[in-house]
Amino acid sequence: MTKYIYILFSLLVLTSCSQYQKALKSDQVDFKNEVFTKLYEKGKYAKAIRLFEQYATTMRGKPNAEQVFFMYSKALYNTKQFYSAGYQFESFAANYPRSTHAAEAAFLGAECYAKLSPIYSLDQVDTYKALDKLQAFADKYPNSEFLPKANAIVKELNEKLELKAFEIAKQYYTTGEYFHNYNTAIKSFDNFILDFPGTKFKEDALFYKFSSSYQMAVLSVPAKKLERLNEAKNLYNNLIKYKADTKFLDQANKMLETVDRELKQYTN
Repeated sequence: MTKYIYILFSLLVLTSCSQYQKALKSDQVDFKNEVFTKLYEKGKYAKAIRLFEQYATTMRGKPNAEQVFFMYSKALYNTKQFYSAGYQFESFAANYPRSTHAAEAAFLGAECYAKLSPIYSLDQVDTYKALDKLQAFADKYPNSEFLPKANAIVKELNEKLELKAFEIAKQYYTTGEYFHNYNTAIKSFDNFILDFPGTKFKEDALFYKFSSSYQMAVLSVPAKKLERLNEAKNLYNNLIKYKADTKFLDQANKMLETVDRELKQYTN
């Protein structure tokens, strides 16, 4: 019995392959479309894509074009060809705005750009593009069932941009000692806090900003030292005001002792 099942399965596979090969060589659009649909439904997306691209131009304006183009777009998506899929989904949403698949196509098109978004340390062009596409989707389909997922993706992408901005500012802090210049670090942390007011890195940013100001103060020329010491003390107070039990408390307190000791010399 097992032997017969194996033979039957082999015949089905051969028949399927044979149909695919015939469809590739055929001039009959209906036959190609029939085989394409079967391949798509069986999850054989790569073959379905190759076949459809042979006759895609002849499908424009046909009664079943809407469904077939949507299937083609999803086949590209399922094979992780996100650039092509994103383009096809956008094209679909534009060409079939009244389709029942229009909102899904608009969402998936935007999601394709999100999937192309690289790790935070690389250029974030696709991240910004994805955010623009997701915002356009939300504006056009405010009641879509895909909106919660779109919002989750937006949150994830914003967190990536947040991490990148924080790491850039921290890098300026790290290189400040080498270049004997902490001004850029301070400005970067200022911009970071303004751009991401609710950031989870705020405690860290406030500490590194204080530490940058401290380094500038203790290494300062006499003419600017008093002003910089007072600025460092203000930034210490900002850190403590934000989080009294900060994880940087011991380090910050030691630096404050130095600041206060040097300020006493001016008082005396």
